[in-house]
Amino acid sequence: MTDLNGKTVVITGASKGIGAAAARAFAAEGANVALLARTESALNDLAAEIGPKALAIACDVADYTAVEGAIAQTVEAFGSVDVMINNAGVISPVGRIEDIDADVWGTMIDINLKGVFNGMKAVLPQMRAQGAGTVLTISSGAAHGPLEGWSHYCSSKAGAAMLTRCLDKEERENGIRAMGLSPGTVATDMQLEIKASGINPVSQLDPSVHIPADWPAKCLVWMCSDEADAHIGEEISLRDEGLRARLGLGT
Repeated sequence: MTDLNGKTVVITGASKGIGAAAARAFAAEGANVALLARTESALNDLAAEIGPKALAIACDVADYTAVEGAIAQTVEAFGSVDVMINNAGVISPVGRIEDIDADVWGTMIDINLKGVFNGMKAVLPQMRAQGAGTVLTISSGAAHGPLEGWSHYCSSKAGAAMLTRCLDKEERENGIRAMGLSPGTVATDMQLEIKASGINPVSQLDPSVHIPADWPAKCLVWMCSDEADAHIGEEISLRDEGLRARLGLGT
């Protein structure tokens, strides 16, 4: 899919950060964008900024029925779902296993892992019926290595990365393109939360090293093109200087 005009993109966690930047980037390419998040006021503001191509839907990704309903609402409004971006994710509160509340830990899994599953499952009937679709999951370096205080985040991101591989294994033959994007550290509110925690080396990073949210947004648009077909079923990283150069991003 190289022409996004008239295509429909669903973005979870769309009220801020990477999600909001992606919404603007896809809309600029002519796509309809369905914006999902729990913060309704921020979604409405973003939808008003983008215009008639945007649909704001208050939705908790941890609730499958809510996600399924949001997809149905999107199809009713725009006629299809062509791209699903599983972006919603949380990291606070950061805490060691011995300290963090068990119910809070579970809530992180519900959002970061079950939320990805819910998004994938909800779009499958539509994408299988049309014989095509792209499902992109925002991953992290934390999916591949442990970090102190991040047991919930590392575990959920590792699970989401494997979910993406499972989706590719099961649905590639049905025309569904599944990929992950590990953006590196991005200048979003999450980085402020990480820094405030003071736990593990990531909290000590200088803010100047974080990339702007429009970099992963631009990469997500590129991943919907046939130029990215070589990466189907894989996770790509924006730490790759070759990829950054290909996308015209800074080093």
